[in-house]
Amino acid sequence: MTRPPSSAAPQSPRSALPGPAPDHPDDIPPVARIGFAQIRQALQAGLRDFRRAPAFGLLFSAFYVAGGLVLTAVALASGQEWWLMPFIVGFPLIAPFAATGLYDVSRRIEAGQPLSWPHVIRVVFAQKDRQLPSMAMVILLLFMFWVFVAHTVFALFMGVSSLTNITSSAEMLLQGRGLLMLAVGCVIGAGFAGFLFAATVVGLPLLMDREVDFITAIITSFQAVAANPAVMLVWAALIAGVLFAAILPAFLGLFVALPVLGHASWHMYRQLLPDA
Repeated sequence: MTRPPSSAAPQSPRSALPGPAPDHPDDIPPVARIGFAQIRQALQAGLRDFRRAPAFGLLFSAFYVAGGLVLTAVALASGQEWWLMPFIVGFPLIAPFAATGLYDVSRRIEAGQPLSWPHVIRVVFAQKDRQLPSMAMVILLLFMFWVFVAHTVFALFMGVSSLTNITSSAEMLLQGRGLLMLAVGCVIGAGFAGFLFAATVVGLPLLMDREVDFITAIITSFQAVAANPAVMLVWAALIAGVLFAAILPAFLGLFVALPVLGHASWHMYRQLLPDA
């Protein structure tokens, strides 16, 4: 049974007061079952929020665009372009963390609170005293492990010597062991991405919105995915596809893709936990 979205759900009183978690954590509302129509509604709401306050989305995205460009420049200058492959494929693993500041923007818009840089920046920096750093560590460790596994798979199939020739002989990836390596790498990468998506799709916005520990947030996120497997699979594939396409034009597409998806992820969270 599909429950209607709750785009104007009341804000938790504690969510407006960033700081260390209290002695008594907030209750977690029950997970709702949603339909595919909620994906469209979340995207529409995300685009609306971006149009309402584009400066916030552009600023938060700029850090990731700049990071991608710097990494690319370093790889090109050192002749190690092959390092970019696992980074580009694995970017969706760390993209959810890029949206944390945007969650607060969407939360303020829906609650009718003032949108100002001091308010939003204060909330973002206040997360260092809450549970978000623990979740960020999980995300970064998993991303680093993915990069290690990706290079290990490459070396096992192609040999270490191939790493120095990949940029001048890229066609080796499209024949023989190269195709098998790509297939195995995609399966493993999908496993990493699926696990992290299931842990963060509700976990990250829940940590921003309510006072809970990061383990509880992860468990609740997995419960939301388990309750809506088909919808969440489409939502995850959509996010990964849009981010990958946004990276291709020199990372510049992230200036639009990250803010819209970040705001939309907040509204998807509100639909999965409508009483939050």
